[in-house]
Amino acid sequence: MDGILGSSEDVLVLGQPPENKGMFVPAIQGQGTDEQQQKWLPLAYRMQIIGCYAQTELGHGSNVQGLETTATFDPKTDEFVIHSPTLTSSKWWPGGLGKISTHAVAYARLIIGGEDHGVHGFIVQLRSLDDHLPLPGITIGDIGMKFGNAAYNTMDNGVLRFDHVRIPRNQMLMRVSQVTREGKYVRSNVPRQLVYGTMVNVRQKIVADASVALSRAVCIATRYSAVRRQFGSHNGGLETQVIDYKTQQARLFPLLASAYAFRFVGGWLKWLYMDVTERLQANDFSTLPEAHACTAGLKSLTTTATADGIEECRKLCGGHGYLCSSGLPELFAVYVPACTYEGDNIVLLLQVARHLVKTVSQLDSGNKPVGTTAYMARVEQLMQYHSNVEKAEDWLKPNVVLEAFEARAARMSVACAQNLSKFANPEQGKCFNLV
Repeated sequence: MDGILGSSEDVLVLGQPPENKGMFVPAIQGQGTDEQQQKWLPLAYRMQIIGCYAQTELGHGSNVQGLETTATFDPKTDEFVIHSPTLTSSKWWPGGLGKISTHAVAYARLIIGGEDHGVHGFIVQLRSLDDHLPLPGITIGDIGMKFGNAAYNTMDNGVLRFDHVRIPRNQMLMRVSQVTREGKYVRSNVPRQLVYGTMVNVRQKIVADASVALSRAVCIATRYSAVRRQFGSHNGGLETQVIDYKTQQARLFPLLASAYAFRFVGGWLKWLYMDVTERLQANDFSTLPEAHACTAGLKSLTTTATADGIEECRKLCGGHGYLCSSGLPELFAVYVPACTYEGDNIVLLLQVARHLVKTVSQLDSGNKPVGTTAYMARVEQLMQYHSNVEKAEDWLKPNVVLEAFEARAARMSVACAQNLSKFANPEQGKCFNLV
């Protein structure tokens, strides 16, 4: 069984609500101590509790550091007091929150003795395990209908407010930092970037899902193009299959190629995530920044291309594509939220840009780029690169195309780094204001 489906824990997770297995469980796995994992994960695997991931608020999404929910430590009772001080601090959008979740990993600003220690994760029970009613101090509900007639409305995205809800101190996720019984804040030697682990996991799955969604759309459009006939009839003969028109092929075939490409890169990204996870377990955090940049960039690229591709497939089916029976309107409505959830695509691209600029800035310090940015080690050579391609057929050679892309990427990264160096503080650079 383990060889087919993974570990026994993976088998237990199958068939669970997506937020429980996709966000709640990975958050505890990545940010919880060994003791916390031993306590909470078996409950989640067996669905004795159902969890969600309560980070985004009504007033703040991408700007996680701007979250307003507070978790104030009370040394007298050894508890945290979770509170929503404003309307905009209401947790907004968590999937599974509206109707089914009993618990949440809720993110809040840690306050100790009046000092703000930034955003941390806390395991909070939301509903009774006896009658499923909200616990005292918990206001909870579904945020209502979203885009599309049915589409993503099968997900019970919710709203959540806390009114001085008390939880034990040991329900703060403490792998990265801890709060002692005396109220002392202690950072471990584990990098804070570890909190990105959950997002890295979710984003690599989103990239794999992009291939599935685009494949469905392309399959519908290709079959339609093969069956549909228009024009070209002579002497009462059959009209021309739409797929034989060059304009149809030029629009459809690149989408077919993209669906395959996304499938391959999704597999590679899964390997990258597993490799990073193994390294993290061995306290090796060296590849975490690259994994974060790769998943952020590919999440943005693939979801944007897929959402646009589904819409293009609808157009390729003419008026019939607008019918719900074609499957394309529903597919688009279900998929398009992927461009926004788990990181707005433009903001994610800015994070990739920051990673590349940082890589460029460290070249003179002797830090050798690794992984997907290894080509940056040849930056001087790439800055002088001139293609020696003489025949069109040479562009069919992967190494020729790859080198051209490396040279282009290196030059653009260096140019961006040089422009940012003109600012006293690179963060003043306009393009990084959202990062």
